[in-house]
Amino acid sequence: MKSASDSWFDEAYYERYYFDKKTSVVDPQHMERLGNFVCSYLKYLRVPVRRVLDVGCGIGLWRDIIARHFPQATFHGVEYSAYLCERFGWERGSVVDYRASEPFDFVICQGVLPYLSAADLKRALQNFASLSQGALYIEAVSHEDWERDILDETLTDPRLFRHRAELYRRGLSHGFTELGGGIWLHRDAEVPLFELECAAR
Repeated sequence: MKSASDSWFDEAYYERYYFDKKTSVVDPQHMERLGNFVCSYLKYLRVPVRRVLDVGCGIGLWRDIIARHFPQATFHGVEYSAYLCERFGWERGSVVDYRASEPFDFVICQGVLPYLSAADLKRALQNFASLSQGALYIEAVSHEDWERDILDETLTDPRLFRHRAELYRRGLSHGFTELGGGIWLHRDAEVPLFELECAAR
């Protein structure tokens, strides 16, 4: 990977963006609403969720959410930060080139992709098609979000790449159908969708 430096994601980074309440980007109420929305929609669509991958899992914000909504599912965390892997026991890996022995039913990637250069981002977006056989949840700040001034820049890492939303959508559209709300469904998933449940075809 030729994007973010390994040295960026050390103890000081996570103290600044996650553990210090004054500067944390984590809002527990937001995560609760988000988790309820994403998991409830997957249940509504009847997407089977037995194996879950959180790639770039950070401090494990999704682990308890998955356990509540899909108690029979296994949760696997993959993280680029050596510090977090040692602290939480995650598998070390990158969204750019992580490989699994078999695809997962649900893949989560929150807040990771804007740290990638355009070339690495393209590889990561292609990689999702082999990692997920069902649903995918993506959260990524785009160039348009900066333009529309909807970000709190005091809390946002200034080192993020400002990729256009179209770059994300184009990369994902080869393997997935966009459902809205950051949720995508693998094109080979045997889940019937009404036409208006899809953001675009």
